Amino acid sequence: MSDHQHAVVLASNNAGKLREIEQLLQPAAVRLYTQAEFGIGSAEETGLTFVENAILKARHAAAGSGLPAIGDDSGLEVDALNGAPGIHSARYAGPQADDQANCAKLLDAMAEVPQGHRQARFQCLLVYLRHAEDPTPIICQGTWEGWILTAPRGDKGFGYDPLFWVPGQNRSAAELDPGTKNALSHRGQALARLLCALSDRHAGECSP
Repeated sequence: MSDHQHAVVLASNNAGKLREIEQLLQPAAVRLYTQAEFGIGSAEETGLTFVENAILKARHAAAGSGLPAIGDDSGLEVDALNGAPGIHSARYAGPQADDQANCAKLLDAMAEVPQGHRQARFQCLLVYLRHAEDPTPIICQGTWEGWILTAPRGDKGFGYDPLFWVPGQNRSAAELDPGTKNALSHRGQALARLLCALSDRHAGECSP
């Protein structure tokens, strides 16, 4: 690690999420480690909101590693389902559910919802803690608007990407190349704000 790089632990073991965050953090002087590299297990997500869970994850990873930590909590909000699956997106079909099972449950729940009422959005809350007791974490949010398809499309990405239609691209999120997805996505937006905030916590030049 160069003298100008800063070690940060990512409070996640999600391979897809790690890949995206590593790509988006490339311009920053950050060496990203996963919490698994320190033998840290998953935090108990007892929060009722994305931001609460992101803070819980980051604090857990910072405490276990002794490093600054990034916590990410993200998910899909579907208007016709009153915001579900929301904070339960990763476990929508059960505690051990995989992406395929979660997508199948979502399609089933949306089976009777007509085309004009399938609006949805991905939300991402990123939290950066300098240490486990940091009283002023950096909190950044990104939102990506779209629609829920009636059948999966594409084989890129992860999670609900095959069911998420991106209107401006006329493709699903799983049909976008990684560079395009990172430029548009909820996580890409939140990370762009985080990078700006990390460059100077006190500059006041970053968009909210």
